[in-house]
Amino acid sequence: MKNIKVLWTIIVILLILSGFLINKFVSGKVAKSDDGRISVLLSKDERNLVLAEMRAFVVSLQGVSQAITARDMEKVADLAEKAGMAAEANTPGSLLQKIPLGMKQLGFDTRKKFDEIAETARHSKEPVKARKQLDALMKNCIACHMTYRLPEIIE
Repeated sequence: MKNIKVLWTIIVILLILSGFLINKFVSGKVAKSDDGRISVLLSKDERNLVLAEMRAFVVSLQGVSQAITARDMEKVADLAEKAGMAAEANTPGSLLQKIPLGMKQLGFDTRKKFDEIAETARHSKEPVKARKQLDALMKNCIACHMTYRLPEIIE
């Protein structure tokens, strides 16, 4: 009987701990912002990493757009693929804990959309379809920038 009580105590503690970790994963490290957006609170290095990733997205967007206009679908595929899910392997897990779920979903979906553009460029080679996919991808960028901000935190 005593073993069952100990077992149930361990189960309850593990459930509480799991709930805390899930909540932390979903909510991230955030604060309200005076401009109505959600401030994602990151260290200086983490903030710089996210901003560098966003700049890389913009460079990829411009390159893919230019390659679509030039109807160079091989270049479209190469550029889009570099910004796809394969690039996510470089993101530290500690950073993902601080980013709220909605921002993570937009980021992952953006990378997947880059992969879809690469797939279209390699197989169907349809510039109009790739352009429409690029337009949809850019809506993720707009949504993220309208919803979240990365304030500089003095450490």
